[in-house]
Amino acid sequence: MTLADTMRINPAFVELVRAMPKAELHCHLDGSLRPATLLALSKARGIALPHHEADALARWMRVDDAHNLEEYLARFEITLAVMQTGVEIERIAHELVLDAALDGIRYIEVRYCPALHTREGLSGNDVMNAMLDGLSRGERETGTVARVIVCSLRSFPWPHSMDMAELAVAYKDRGVVAFDLAGGEVGNPAHEHAKAFEYVRHNNLAVTVHAGEGDGAASIHEAIHQCGANRIGHGTRLREDAELEAYLVDRRIALEVCPTSNVQTRVVKTFGEHPIERYRRLGALVTVNTDNTMMSGVSLTDEFVACAEHLGWDFATLSAVALNAFEAAFLPYAERMALREAAVLDLAQLGRDVPTVFLPAGEEA
Repeated sequence: MTLADTMRINPAFVELVRAMPKAELHCHLDGSLRPATLLALSKARGIALPHHEADALARWMRVDDAHNLEEYLARFEITLAVMQTGVEIERIAHELVLDAALDGIRYIEVRYCPALHTREGLSGNDVMNAMLDGLSRGERETGTVARVIVCSLRSFPWPHSMDMAELAVAYKDRGVVAFDLAGGEVGNPAHEHAKAFEYVRHNNLAVTVHAGEGDGAASIHEAIHQCGANRIGHGTRLREDAELEAYLVDRRIALEVCPTSNVQTRVVKTFGEHPIERYRRLGALVTVNTDNTMMSGVSLTDEFVACAEHLGWDFATLSAVALNAFEAAFLPYAERMALREAAVLDLAQLGRDVPTVFLPAGEEA
């Protein structure tokens, strides 16, 4: 008999976690659509989907059977098909901020590759303006601060990455806070995009790199020492290099950890075996993120609750990790510290009455 047979998550604890002030640092726009919006936009385009009801489509879009990262990423072609006009992009960005606010998220960095949204004639500027318009509208309506990370893809030739880097820099005073390199790691080394990274660093833009997800610790080493990464996306396999692990801890290079996604892509076998707990105990600046709310089928609240359920994190630990994300945000120092200080006060208030994580099966909250 397992714990799940005798205990269940306390709904009151879930609502406490939802109320916690949180920051989301690793969220892909094209993986975080509302299922109902995917249905509506697909219908408007005449695109057939295997389900015509939002909950059924959400279950189908959740990737639980991928054998690797590349299989996980294949599902994105479905969402990209309905993200090729300014109206579509603005709607999806706007809704993402609305949903983030309802989940207790005070600050969100949304990342995407503008080049993937130009298949029907939009320019890079068109795509950027639509994205920023949607995020800005959501921010005005909710108070949740929303910023953009521009991605290139490892599979792109380096001149394409330069195009994305130049676009990111052009919008650095209009909501873009960083440049990223995403996509399959194996066979696509980050150093091939060195000129793009050099350009964004020269123009004082922050850098994050997906690394240590589909490949080993050497990929993380390359991201830091050849690309100048200020943060690492995922970093799951960092533990394979103890010296590098210590370096990240000492230099406070934050890890944008996405536990559920890492289970889905088979980087780790189970949530309970995820090395985020190891990194946290070592003193690393770990943050918890969704990666893709649609493909992973999670909210940020879900991820935090899962950390409590599978890793034994109490409210104090959850609060400390939540504050890490404000500290690691790609905002000007004064702005991120103001958000963090407000979060500290609210967490102290919430911490006065913390319900138990589990209830015996059958017992009401």
